[in-house]
Amino acid sequence: MSSVRAKGIYKSLPNLAKSWQSSEAGQAPFVRGPYRTMYQQKPWTMRQYAGFSSADATNEFFKKQLENGQTGLSVAFDLPTHLGLDSTDERAQYDVGKTGVAIDSVEDMKRLFDGIDLSSVSVSMTMNGAIMPILACYIVAAEEAGYASSSLRGTIQNDILKEFAVRNTFIHAPKPSLEMSIDVVEFSQKKLPNFNTMSISGYHFQEGGATPELELALTLAHAKVYLLACQKRGLDLNTIARRLSFFFASGMAFFKEIAKLRAARKLWHDLLVELGVTDEQALRMKMHCQTSGVSLNAESPYDNLTRTTVEAMAAVMGGTQSLHTNSFDEAIALPSDFAASLALGTQQILQQETGLIDVVDPWGGSYMMETLTSEMIDYVNSTLISLESGEGVLAKVEQGDIAFFIHQQAMQQAQLSKPFVTSISDQQDKPQVSPRVIHSEKALESQRLSINKLKLVRNNRLVNQSLEKLKEKALSGQNLMPYVVAAIKHRATVGEVTEALCQIHPRFFPQQKISNELLDSEDLKTVRSRYQQFMNKNGRALKVLFTKVGLDGHDRGAKQVVATLKAVGLDVTYLPVLTPFSEVQSMIQNHHFDVVGISSLAGAHLDFSKAVFSCIDPVKTALIVGGVIPDHDFESLEKIGIEGIFTRHSEIGLVVNRIIELVEAK
Repeated sequence: MSSVRAKGIYKSLPNLAKSWQSSEAGQAPFVRGPYRTMYQQKPWTMRQYAGFSSADATNEFFKKQLENGQTGLSVAFDLPTHLGLDSTDERAQYDVGKTGVAIDSVEDMKRLFDGIDLSSVSVSMTMNGAIMPILACYIVAAEEAGYASSSLRGTIQNDILKEFAVRNTFIHAPKPSLEMSIDVVEFSQKKLPNFNTMSISGYHFQEGGATPELELALTLAHAKVYLLACQKRGLDLNTIARRLSFFFASGMAFFKEIAKLRAARKLWHDLLVELGVTDEQALRMKMHCQTSGVSLNAESPYDNLTRTTVEAMAAVMGGTQSLHTNSFDEAIALPSDFAASLALGTQQILQQETGLIDVVDPWGGSYMMETLTSEMIDYVNSTLISLESGEGVLAKVEQGDIAFFIHQQAMQQAQLSKPFVTSISDQQDKPQVSPRVIHSEKALESQRLSINKLKLVRNNRLVNQSLEKLKEKALSGQNLMPYVVAAIKHRATVGEVTEALCQIHPRFFPQQKISNELLDSEDLKTVRSRYQQFMNKNGRALKVLFTKVGLDGHDRGAKQVVATLKAVGLDVTYLPVLTPFSEVQSMIQNHHFDVVGISSLAGAHLDFSKAVFSCIDPVKTALIVGGVIPDHDFESLEKIGIEGIFTRHSEIGLVVNRIIELVEAK
């Protein structure tokens, strides 16, 4: 599959009279924008994604942001919640409240939105794995606060297929997961008529290593799977498609990102027309964009303000309806209040001071932009044909082929990546960044007390009956949402609902596919030569155990390191995402490894480093850590006994070289 090359964007178009290029904004196929006046009458929604620690802390943050001018809420949940694990679950102990808010029951959801008018504020919830119990918690919390479900506005992501490709917060296998997603769409059609029941997401494809054009192709491939599944269920796509929205990344490829959003609207229009949709509102693609996380630099975080501004401008010029701007310190930790205020301020400046809202499709008619949009459309169409060949898209999801393809692109992108500008990283008097610190122990204790109290006051007989009814219906193939809502009303926890469903549809652990390609760089050629000398001298391969830890599902960097180590020639054992810590412990105790490497991007590196270090013999085995590691944690990690610490932007050759050095020093 070829990429859209930069050199192609400057050639003149052979025919500027194509119908879609001469159409106006608000006219099919909506390349120039879904609405005639675009932002002139209704600027994009400023929807900042947030959530940390407890429901009370996040509620306080939400209220502050609304007072500061934010116009919509977007909820980030912690990893145990995404995976349907209660905070009391042993598997969740190091991840509670780390990357988002912990929601164990409807009581947590009620505290999350306490004092917020849910009839006037739209709420977006990024949830896929535990989609049914979380949506049920929201519905019950709103009803008990006095809001009719029909008055609620917002979006639930409900895009489970992308989880199998990149983010990995899935619970069940793809087929039952898809059915549950369609249950939510079908149920919400009547219960939540003003809620977008699916936000089909490309964002994480690009964060995982895909180019913008591949991001768009994969997003639309998944969208078609959902549409066909809805049709199979007997749902009217004219109605359903009106409540579907999209979520795209906006990275540093400025012109390409604008072209991507323009192309996306035509491609969505054409897909719906192909499937018989005639409703004009349905044919208009609605989208939310978020600036790139992978583009942020931890070494010189204030430079990220410029990156985010450029990325936000691309999203706006491409015609997004809603936008999140990342905080400058997100490469280090969850955003601080100061950084979050600047991120929101970036959007306010773009809306109020630049004139961007005054012009509809400012790039329309540009030879360069129209050519790039056209090439983007051609690429996506040809890629969709390839994806739908053979057994089809869903089979490729199940077999891990899409995840592997993104991994391969990430490896290729690593060779093409440009160096980060670090304008103030070496200055002695640079302003210090104070990232938000989440006290996981406090959050964990608070959630445990809350769950224990809930179980003491609820009617456990009704809870058990509702869970048994849910399992019965899961076997019958009926829509499960009404039974999940009933269980949540009786105060079943998110974990209990998930466990009941897992008894019918067990947790899914996909096969891992790792590239064997060696990144082409002079540094790695030198490292490979040095490693060959090591093997000649020692008469054996160097043995490495590399593992993701905790519930962190982002594995782009981990796979790149593992692929490189294998290509260089090291004997590597890889324990992927969602591997239980007991399995990591057993592997260390029953096998000899020269080096154990752990990867964490979710803030749990200190806890897991202590746990893993207690399992190894430091005389024989070195422990290294990589991922999102704040500077202020380096000293603590070194005191634990960590002998190598690497950030997301460490050169892979440096990692391999350090591994060899550590083993030679033992």
